[in-house]
Amino acid sequence: MSSLSTARTFGGIGALLVLLFIIPAIGVLLAILGWILILVAVDNISGVVGDKSIFRDTLIAAVLAIVGIAVGALVVLASVLRFTNLNGLTLITGPNSLRSLNATAFRSGTLAGVGALVAGALVGLLLIWIFFLVSAIFLRRGFTKVGTKLNVKMFETASLVYLIGAGLAIVGVGFIIIFVADILMVVAFFSMPDDQSLEPPPRPMGIPPPPPPVSPA
Repeated sequence: MSSLSTARTFGGIGALLVLLFIIPAIGVLLAILGWILILVAVDNISGVVGDKSIFRDTLIAAVLAIVGIAVGALVVLASVLRFTNLNGLTLITGPNSLRSLNATAFRSGTLAGVGALVAGALVGLLLIWIFFLVSAIFLRRGFTKVGTKLNVKMFETASLVYLIGAGLAIVGVGFIIIFVADILMVVAFFSMPDDQSLEPPPRPMGIPPPPPPVSPA
């Protein structure tokens, strides 16, 4: 059964985990776990307010972000692999890779495929940014509905700041804005009302009218 209390707990913890993406090595895994918890929270909110489009928009946002990162990373990785193959290098670190590095193009001062490597990296990063920006648009749509339904305007503020950060991520400063948006998201989830606040108030019991006077016989 959907519950705002459950949504507040899962959403708040999930948003806190998303903040930990800056931790090396495990930050990405914590962020993914955080977004899963946020999806669970939004699903509960959708059930309580009776608007499934809220969960649909947030789910699309999460899927687009994950797909964008995966596609962009594959493009960058393919460019790096092509570059290493052209120059006889290896991605495996160790004495052998160092010997291979010294024995190839660096010794002659030329490297093959540098332009393709840079172009591939730029294309990969551009794909990530495009997917991320569209993802932020859908997140904005979903969280705006949440803010309206629950009367918690912080959801609208957090999603707007997140969208601005996603748009500016291509120049780097956007990541700082996204971090601020994540903090606002934590505040938004923990500011959610209880389930009872959405229930209609009980109808007041009216005072029964006095009995009509009895006329004398």
